[in-house]
Amino acid sequence: MATELEKIAEKLRAEHIARNEYNYTDLYGSGHRNALSDGDEKGKGLQDTQVGSRTDINTRIDNTGRNEYNENNSYGSVHKNALSDGDEKGKGLLDYEVGGLTDINARKDNTGRNEYNENNQYNSGHKNALSDGDERGKGLLDNQVGGLTDINRRVDNTGRNEYNPDNPYNSTHPNALSDGDERGKGLVDNQVGGLTDINTRTDNTGRNKYKETKTYPDF
Repeated sequence: MATELEKIAEKLRAEHIARNEYNYTDLYGSGHRNALSDGDEKGKGLQDTQVGSRTDINTRIDNTGRNEYNENNSYGSVHKNALSDGDEKGKGLLDYEVGGLTDINARKDNTGRNEYNENNQYNSGHKNALSDGDERGKGLLDNQVGGLTDINRRVDNTGRNEYNPDNPYNSTHPNALSDGDERGKGLVDNQVGGLTDINTRTDNTGRNKYKETKTYPDF
């Protein structure tokens, strides 16, 4: 005989089963009408090449309706809308041309402003790369480098410099030796320093009663 608890359980089970539309005579599975995409909101499984509920189907129809590409007009790398044929859509290489219409026009404008091209290529030997007296070229030409401004500045600077290949400055140059002027300070005839240095030394040693011939006493 069923206990009181079992009776309550059977009653509740019957209530729950009554709310479930699926039962032993109408089992739910992948082949059930409510599991298949048949035009209602319940089923979404594949049926007749169709998937999704009614909302899914309608949304897909709306989206694909706005898409110009389909099975009969598939998009690919050779589609007219993928190739650079003069419109804004295609940008792929076609007849040595790439880019949309805006790209093509911008390129033509840029290259039109560039004086260098296949017939006038810029390189290290181009006249505009060599120092030939204008402002453009700065590369070595006839032992000359720099633009016109560089050349003029160098000429001005070297013109103010008394030393040159014919009169190079070095340790034996008159202006490097202590020969009685202010310039040279290098050792010559046991003498170092410019004229001011020599006079100062002479004055200092003249006031010193001790010298080579009269040395300071060694205590």
